[in-house]
Amino acid sequence: MITIIDYKSGNLKSISNGFKKIGAEYQITDDKQIIADSDYLVLPGVGAFGSAMENLEGFKDVIYEHINDDKPFLGICLGQQVLMSSSEESPGVKGLDLFKGHVEKLPEVVKIPHMGWNRLEVTSNSRILEGIDGEYFYFVHSYHVIPDDEEIIAGVCEYGSSVVASLNRNNLFSTQFHPEKSGKAGLKILKNFTNLEI
Repeated sequence: MITIIDYKSGNLKSISNGFKKIGAEYQITDDKQIIADSDYLVLPGVGAFGSAMENLEGFKDVIYEHINDDKPFLGICLGQQVLMSSSEESPGVKGLDLFKGHVEKLPEVVKIPHMGWNRLEVTSNSRILEGIDGEYFYFVHSYHVIPDDEEIIAGVCEYGSSVVASLNRNNLFSTQFHPEKSGKAGLKILKNFTNLEI
């Protein structure tokens, strides 16, 4: 069962439709006990870093416990950014700090927000990106992550410069793009996630 965390900052209908298309069982909940008992967690996200972190305050403990237990976790779009230590979008607001690093606004030389299809270059082995390389994925964002450890970068895309598109460490995965809006290739990523061993 896939559990999508409802913390009032995610596009729940979109991501749930993605799992529905691949025939995966899913539930959407803000019940912390259900979240704590779940094997697979998904954290979608839209909006601003600061308000997302405020909404996540009551869910931090169950998220940390899930990841410490090495159970699969997937952050999408803003759900990737809140995994970082901080963001210049919301100075002074601490992120979940699961990936050391920060979030910066895309450079002014490119059109902001970055909205549209970009080619993903897989840069390291990541189980959710198996069978993926060179496909196009759908992005909608104005900020991008810069991890301290480049070894956790699983994929990048070119948008004026190299933009981190996916991160991975153990069973913690994230994408800046929206797999659920990215056609066959995106659905393959969701399928890969649901097929991870627990």
